[in-house]
Amino acid sequence: MSTSSLNDQLFTRAQASTPGGVNSPVRAFRSVGGTPRFITRAEGAYFWDADGRRYIDYIGSWGPAIVGHAHPQVVKAVQDAAARGLSFGAPTEAEIDMAEEICRLVPSVEQVRLVSSGTEAAMSALRLARGATGRDMVIKFEGCYHGHADSLLVKAGSGLLTFGNPTSAGVPADFAAHTMVLDYNNPQQLEDAFSKMGDRIACVIVEPVAGNMNLLPATPEFLQTMRRLCSAHGSVLIFDEVMSGFRVALGGAQSLYGIAPDMTVLGKVIGGGLPVAAFGGRRDLMQHLAPLGAVYQAGTLSGNPVAVAAGLSTLKLIQQPGFYESLGATGRRLTEGLGQAARDAGVSFCAAAVGGMFGLYFADKVPTNYSEMMTCDKNRFNAFFHAMLDEGVYLAPSAFEAGFVSAAHSDAVVDETIAAARKAFAKG
Repeated sequence: MSTSSLNDQLFTRAQASTPGGVNSPVRAFRSVGGTPRFITRAEGAYFWDADGRRYIDYIGSWGPAIVGHAHPQVVKAVQDAAARGLSFGAPTEAEIDMAEEICRLVPSVEQVRLVSSGTEAAMSALRLARGATGRDMVIKFEGCYHGHADSLLVKAGSGLLTFGNPTSAGVPADFAAHTMVLDYNNPQQLEDAFSKMGDRIACVIVEPVAGNMNLLPATPEFLQTMRRLCSAHGSVLIFDEVMSGFRVALGGAQSLYGIAPDMTVLGKVIGGGLPVAAFGGRRDLMQHLAPLGAVYQAGTLSGNPVAVAAGLSTLKLIQQPGFYESLGATGRRLTEGLGQAARDAGVSFCAAAVGGMFGLYFADKVPTNYSEMMTCDKNRFNAFFHAMLDEGVYLAPSAFEAGFVSAAHSDAVVDETIAAARKAFAKG
């Protein structure tokens, strides 16, 4: 395993002042081992580390860099906005522009509120659902991640229809007691839960295309069952599209499935690389928010003018004709090429893509839920990750995270990646 001296020095220095040396856990390389790369700049499909080593980047800031890093139009929009002032703590017209654009592109969203992170958006959506319904119970699914709010850092209980257990120290058991965790892609469990407790369920929150237990798309039956049961019992259906929103299609995963949730959580792409997220949905639900209603939510930097400028510029770029057809073709070219390289090497491996998201699995078939995902060969992934890193390809440093392609990932870049994978698979 190669190391980079400046990266080592920076990591050692960082650990003295920052827990684990990072400001978000997956960056620490704890899952794969080794020293994290400290990035100094990025452009297009590439970024460079502290030693000047160039990598083909397949995390794209974990999704936002859909048009490539440092796109000239996005950078110009940010520069122009910054020159007018960094933050005002008062309304701007750009916030209206952003809200109108989101409502236009995602028809299920009739009103929207801007916030600064996906965690904040998901937490606020849950509070709104509880406030609007007068109920406390939340259903989420094993392996789906909705940020680090207390009610959502919960794993499955000891059996079906038992409430969840905290997955983090500092989360009171009482918080987890209001969250039920079911199996992803299991419609029957949903039926059983609503049959037993439907009048107590405030909301169901789901990633329609999961990206935090690697890439796992929901089945149509699973989401259709969810929609039907929520409608029948007066529960709020929340699609967490922080990852999939504007990533898998212009209208998000809900446009692919043809299912309208009651609320949607957005992030990543709508900020274009700066901190913007949002939650929105039916007008009657959104009217429960302060200052109109009794559900309180606020944020000093919500709708920050510089961040909104980056997001609006990105949203304009992704609406160019053929953008998603090209993005989807890139994802398929990558995953099909990697799959063929693995087969040629006799390696048990498969890959899948949905729009601009992809997943890599050291298994014979693509998993459909958390338990199946956990049977994939994590050690084999770790070896592959470092072999690819040595070849100048930066994948997500965890076997349980989705990857991302951008408009800047040309055929030549993908072909270079596949050639690197052939060498990596050959190492065993």
